[in-house]
Amino acid sequence: MYITKNGVKTDKAIVLDDMILTKDMPTTAGSRMLEGYNSLFNATVVDKLTDAGYEIAGKANVGEFAIDVMGETSHFGAVKDDEGNLSLGSAEILKKEKVKAAIQLDVNGAPRRASAVSRLVFVKPTYGTVSRYGTVPVACSGETVGVMAKSANDCLEVLEVISGYDAKDGTSLPADMIEEAGEIKRVAVVTAFDGSIDDGVKADIDAFVKTLEAKGVAVEKIDGAGLLASKTAWNILMSAELCNNVSRYDGVKYGYRTSDYTTIDELYTNSRTEAFGDLLKTAILYGSETLSDENYMKVYDKALRVRRVTVDYFDSLFENYDAVLMPATSKKAYGEADVKDMAYEENLYTAPASITGLPAVVAEGVQLVGKVFSEKALLELVKLCKEGE
Repeated sequence: MYITKNGVKTDKAIVLDDMILTKDMPTTAGSRMLEGYNSLFNATVVDKLTDAGYEIAGKANVGEFAIDVMGETSHFGAVKDDEGNLSLGSAEILKKEKVKAAIQLDVNGAPRRASAVSRLVFVKPTYGTVSRYGTVPVACSGETVGVMAKSANDCLEVLEVISGYDAKDGTSLPADMIEEAGEIKRVAVVTAFDGSIDDGVKADIDAFVKTLEAKGVAVEKIDGAGLLASKTAWNILMSAELCNNVSRYDGVKYGYRTSDYTTIDELYTNSRTEAFGDLLKTAILYGSETLSDENYMKVYDKALRVRRVTVDYFDSLFENYDAVLMPATSKKAYGEADVKDMAYEENLYTAPASITGLPAVVAEGVQLVGKVFSEKALLELVKLCKEGE
């Protein structure tokens, strides 16, 4: 499930997804390509945590380069919960071990899905508020370092430690650009996803809506169909960026190297063919085609335009609402057979926040997307909804 480190036993123990670089433990990104790889430096979030007195308990298994549904493509095997359903290593560790929180790189929504099915809390902060320096790059324009924990309080505590400007990350936002959003009083519930989610997910949404109303939060249903196009656009952008980022794995400087080659082209080709899994290869081919001369303007450029339209659509919603409630998953649980060829479809629910860089919190099986810099307000809303339990 994860790589242990010195049997850490403390109330300030943190587990890291295996997308976060560490000097004293391997970082594999769930891939044969990086099996046994040790970084020469720590990620910024690791240094911030240890400087604040937290201890790193170990690394958690992830799907290959974190682009799958929920860890099923890992070279080291999928993680399952006690019922035999798919889970993430971080989620299972949080449920079973004395660990305060998990630090995860949300690339294609897997941490949000794992949090939803495991009834944990996950916060994906506003893009640029947490440094990505020292993470394995995949889709840099949308991936975000987030926090999973058992409670909103623990998420907030750890998020405050890892947030802040980092000169080593070119996308990091200076403090004077960040203005914390206010209290959440009005929530829009998107109905456009209703036809694609199962009855269990619908029940979670209905239950959360009733709790919001009981706590005095105004709730209104909206169609929200303007969010549906973000899935296709994010798939295009993610694949294109992934294609560029994994080109560094050539079998020369580090990572897996094939023994079957006589030319440099064979070294590149055979190393990647042997080390990468099917989903990653598919994403690379799709990304390459997307960036070709023939498709750049009509596919990639159009996806960038859809990103802008999605940002504008959220802005229009936030003129009347403080947050948007939507599913994080289509199912209450995933079996291995359920997720075959599903990674690019299941992000229908997570792509809107990924493509726009907006903050999202998953709790009680549902997802709340808020205005920029509303992470604390979203977590405070979750705390409010759990009062008196």
